[in-house]
Amino acid sequence: MFLCCYTLLSAAVWLLALPFLVPLSLRSKYRRSLPARFFLWRNPPLKEGGVWFHVCSYGEARAVAPLVERFDAGLRRMTAITQTGYDVIERLAPGRSRYLPFEPLLWLWARPQKALIVMEAELWYLLFAVARRRGAATFLINARLSDRSWPRYRRFAWFYRRLFAQVDRVFAQSERDRSRLEELGARNVIVTGNLKLGAIPGPSRKLPKPKRGLLICAASTHEGEEAPILEAFRALKEYHPDARMVVVPRHPERFDRVWRMMESFARLQGWEADRFSETESFEADLTLMDRMGELVNCYAISDAVVLGGAFERIGGHNAAEAAQFGIPIFSGPHFFNQKDLFEGIEGIEIVDEKALAEKLRYPGLWQPTRLKIAGDPLRRIEKEIRDVL
Repeated sequence: MFLCCYTLLSAAVWLLALPFLVPLSLRSKYRRSLPARFFLWRNPPLKEGGVWFHVCSYGEARAVAPLVERFDAGLRRMTAITQTGYDVIERLAPGRSRYLPFEPLLWLWARPQKALIVMEAELWYLLFAVARRRGAATFLINARLSDRSWPRYRRFAWFYRRLFAQVDRVFAQSERDRSRLEELGARNVIVTGNLKLGAIPGPSRKLPKPKRGLLICAASTHEGEEAPILEAFRALKEYHPDARMVVVPRHPERFDRVWRMMESFARLQGWEADRFSETESFEADLTLMDRMGELVNCYAISDAVVLGGAFERIGGHNAAEAAQFGIPIFSGPHFFNQKDLFEGIEGIEIVDEKALAEKLRYPGLWQPTRLKIAGDPLRRIEKEIRDVL
């Protein structure tokens, strides 16, 4: 009864949203994803009989990659929601990657698979229900319920109990997450730790390190974060004129806007500013990294990282990718979505934007970081999946 009612309700939402989806589909950010997800445009069903991995966006796609790569290429099936996520999964499973259709369309689209593995908080009821009805064993991996989101989950506990009835096995990040998930009705919950600590992508190529001076990487920045980070960098330049900074915005659609800000700021200071896509170097005082997939490569040659997503109320980003190189990391106080991951890193410094300038000014006081890793968190998950193949 609930399955039928939910399907009808989601179909009604889809119909009501159509007038808004059509104009949104014309925007460059959504030109590929929305037609594929809501109209199945150039989005044929996945071939049946595989291991289906689903992620939301770029970060989750990168994090799940080491697990995906443990399975034969012919078995891999992948879906994502965002365009940046799709670009990653298409490299992991070329020709066998799709955008995830909106829920009621899954009844028409989904084919029988051996297993469905869903990353983190992608809790779509029909995704699990349809896959399970068509023979797939269902897994939720790297599951977490942040302190901020937990009250909302509890208010809708009646819904999540029905959803978790469709999930065969859950792999949680922490004991706190396990307790919360079980309160919502999750069964067979195992704590494996945060996969992002044990499944970290390494550099894909060697970038040219500046010939002199410190290189600071302002990573995964959001609206409102670049300006205070640039001001903090100016404080460092007063004592270390040879210092360089590369800015890596989180979202590619912001590249041009961030570039205009950087260019204007550099002009006021009498500095040079370049776009990496034009120079392929970091010799300018400020460089905009305006290519996707280069963040870890930037970390590999940086002397320190200012990690965005936490100076504004975003929730933070994956610090493990930088910590694998042992470099100092500074991030803001709003890292509520990454609490468990941050606890797995020694030496990371949490500062607000006012204190950031003081921290950057004295490199001799910077602290290296170190990952706390115990064993291979992917081994148990891989075994459980292989048991159903």
